[in-house]
Amino acid sequence: MSDILYRGALDEDLRPLSALLWQQKIVHRIVEEDGEQVIMLAVPQERQRAAGLLQRWQDGEVRVTLRAAPAHQAKATNLPALVKSAPVTLGLIALSMAGFLLVYLNAPVSWVATLTYEPFTLQGGRPVFTAAGGQLWRLITPVFLHFGLMHIVFNSLWCWELGRRIEGALGSLNLLGLFLATAALSNFAQHTVSGSVLFGGLSGVVYAFLGFSWVAGQINPGWRYLAPATPIMLFMVGWLVFCLVGLVDVLGFSVANAAHVGGLLSGATIGGAFAVLHRNRS
Repeated sequence: MSDILYRGALDEDLRPLSALLWQQKIVHRIVEEDGEQVIMLAVPQERQRAAGLLQRWQDGEVRVTLRAAPAHQAKATNLPALVKSAPVTLGLIALSMAGFLLVYLNAPVSWVATLTYEPFTLQGGRPVFTAAGGQLWRLITPVFLHFGLMHIVFNSLWCWELGRRIEGALGSLNLLGLFLATAALSNFAQHTVSGSVLFGGLSGVVYAFLGFSWVAGQINPGWRYLAPATPIMLFMVGWLVFCLVGLVDVLGFSVANAAHVGGLLSGATIGGAFAVLHRNRS
């Protein structure tokens, strides 16, 4: 079943129709394809209801008047709307900022060591690691540790850009599951390659979101809008290659390359499986 609801000319104003669909909580996206505007539904099961609204709009039975919201009203509703639309994405960013503050504000070492992949103590100013001993939260929590301002800013921006799109299309629980799986896999990959060293950051998960979005968008037409724009893909993959060949090391930065690659591959794999299953069910 096609997930395309409507095709129209490029100069046709589809904003009223889009507003009508959003009013009825029908998730969709307008894209340009083959010289036309295309309204694509995120949930194929909504097709019958959306088609009914489209017909009524075309017949003039329903009219939508767009008005700009007052400035004070927009400010009052902006934050609650953001939290409601992407609670998991914002939660990941908030926890990452908390992890950054632990490092930035020189919190007790024992607090930071609670979040690392393996517990450690400082001996002679150097970390000495011991076995985790069944502390399963450590499979996830290193992603919240950030060791520099650019580190947290970069990861937070990309987490918001990619995570909120996935959360809007698949729901908060699915995004949470994707995060837990890819965080554990990217951390495991980094520890396997680097051994017992101090590492952290959300970038492995960010690359997992990138891989998931791109692959899922290629396989399932209904999720085509999830696929990142070409400049974003070129930048992110280019940065990954830049780090892998060691050019960043020359600048004095330490990058968790294994976590990036592990995240990208695990996210792409899960995205492919998820897209195929969803397409078959549709």
